[in-house]
Amino acid sequence: MKTDVPAEKSIRRNLYRVLRKTGVTKENICLTATFIGDLKFDKVDWTIFTYYLERVFNISVKDEEISKFGSVNDTLHYLRGELIYLSN
Repeated sequence: MKTDVPAEKSIRRNLYRVLRKTGVTKENICLTATFIGDLKFDKVDWTIFTYYLERVFNISVKDEEISKFGSVNDTLHYLRGELIYLSN
């Protein structure tokens, strides 16, 4: 069964929502923000982030994939690919 892929704007808006739930302030959210350097993510932040990412986007993210997320933009690229794959 084929489903519609959410528009880029919708994916980004939901990703930013997930980041806000993790405790990131609106002012610190941008595509170039790095999780470790800019957003100061620790182990608890990663756990919360993964939990909400999976719930909001209705996906399952493996630990190996999460470890590849260096920036917000990396996550956006991953989500685009994952949602396109799931829609086929």
